[in-house]
Amino acid sequence: MERLRVVQWSTGGVGAIALRAIAERPDLELVGVWVHGADKQGRDAGELAGGAKLGLSASGDAEALLALRPDCVCYTASGEARPRECLDDFERMLAAGINVVTTSVPGLVHPAGFDARQVQRLEAAARRGGASLYASGLEPGFAGDELVLRLATLSHRIRSVRTQEIFSYTDYPVPFTIFEVFGFGKPPEAVCLMERPGVQSSAWAPSVRMVADHLGAPLERIRETYEKRITPRRIEAAAGVVEAGTVGAVRFETIGVVDGRDAIVIEHVNRMADDLAPEWATASRDGTYRIAFEGEPDLACELTLGSAEDYSKQGMIATAMRVVNAIPHVCEAAPGLVGAAALPPLVPRDAFTLSSRVD
Repeated sequence: MERLRVVQWSTGGVGAIALRAIAERPDLELVGVWVHGADKQGRDAGELAGGAKLGLSASGDAEALLALRPDCVCYTASGEARPRECLDDFERMLAAGINVVTTSVPGLVHPAGFDARQVQRLEAAARRGGASLYASGLEPGFAGDELVLRLATLSHRIRSVRTQEIFSYTDYPVPFTIFEVFGFGKPPEAVCLMERPGVQSSAWAPSVRMVADHLGAPLERIRETYEKRITPRRIEAAAGVVEAGTVGAVRFETIGVVDGRDAIVIEHVNRMADDLAPEWATASRDGTYRIAFEGEPDLACELTLGSAEDYSKQGMIATAMRVVNAIPHVCEAAPGLVGAAALPPLVPRDAFTLSSRVD
């Protein structure tokens, strides 16, 4: 079997997991690793990812890595602070004939719901290079869109569907996401990125539109909500300290309106401690995605990750595997931006074989 040659783009939390998975897969060959920081360049990629040495040095030379002509780039570099740079990278890779799987720009999970101008330029690059791009993740990319559509196959009539993410972010290690995007640790009067009009929609509206498009729902508009609650005490989190009197819990919704009602809702309830904002939705434990259909029949489904102690880490594994498992399918897809509906189920090839090696 000829292996697909892959370059891993970044070695952060999700990137390190993806790198290790690619290196273990018998159908994939890790041929290069891109890193941003000078302190990482030249170091063994396996060690950077927290594993054994691979005999492959990480590089900051993007041109040299693309010159390797890999079959695919697994792109997991941070996109929240630099979405335009990510899109520029995608355009260059696609035009060079290199397929891309990514977790960095969540709005691309459903290209028809993303910025039309950006989609046009990426599609043009994909046609020039004969390559494909697929964006995914755990949410967006699965819980609030693809899993919703799978569950909808049980439905006759649907009045509404709500997906809830009920997570503590105490163990989430990315400071920019925690403090600047979500607004944790900020004074209550501060305006974080998530509060700015349109920011939520850039990430979650495509998932709402994906559900609406595939279920034939006449979507009238998409609206956003954002609430915050203050912590009365100091909290030490993985991303940094959340002081007393600052934001300790946030709740926001991206809502698709159909026939004047809130019909397709993606809701996040995120806390820095379990006892904050007790009036908001809770679950038997953190690390839960809850999907509830009102219709015929009514449906409810809960997806939990790992245990109460390690769900944050397990969620990052799930996020990484959504794109690693897609690599063979994306490399076989027709050129262009590929939505989840255009691919077969992303079943992990050789997953049981890999498990046997560990055991």
